[in-house]
Amino acid sequence: MRIALKNDYEIVVRGLAQMFEPYRPRVKLIELDARKAVSRDVDIVLYDTFAQVQGNQAEIHEVLESDHTGKVVLYSWNTQPELISAAIERGASGYLSKAMSAAELVTALEDIAAGEVVSVSTPAPDAVPGDWPGRDAGLSAREAEVLALITQGLTNELIARHTYLSANSVKSYIRSAYRKIGVTSRSQAVVWGVRHGFLPDVSRQAGPDAP
Repeated sequence: MRIALKNDYEIVVRGLAQMFEPYRPRVKLIELDARKAVSRDVDIVLYDTFAQVQGNQAEIHEVLESDHTGKVVLYSWNTQPELISAAIERGASGYLSKAMSAAELVTALEDIAAGEVVSVSTPAPDAVPGDWPGRDAGLSAREAEVLALITQGLTNELIARHTYLSANSVKSYIRSAYRKIGVTSRSQAVVWGVRHGFLPDVSRQAGPDAP
């Protein structure tokens, strides 16, 4: 399989790329994209939704309409049935949970590459594979996502809508994130986020298997 990895954050796509290292040459990583359209022909674009739009929102068309995209697969911890259905209806060929092991992920991608439409909905813990901004500060993936959205200027209400969390869950993640990074206010959290890589990147890198 020729794969492109896509997200708004370079650290996310690099962390995802590390997951696939034990599975080469079953998986050929052709391109790693942060806020860039895929520029090389691939079989699958694996679209990691960390601090990103979900499968029921219109922006997924930007990924689906690329001239170089084969199949699009969403990779998320938000695996509500309505999100999965909406993504498949919009043209995605798969919707996979971040609770899957790397081996399960590779097998599911192989099935999708062979023509199946695959969705896997499982409860996702805070400890998920890959990498994310703030992990070295002790932030869980969920805390990091919420902090990334704060850094981008979203209100708690918008964060809850974006992440499909309850308002109380958002507040809980904010409190625990603030404790870990040593801030007490939203403005301090934004400054910390800007200084520690929580604003989206813009980059395109050839993958290790690019021609």
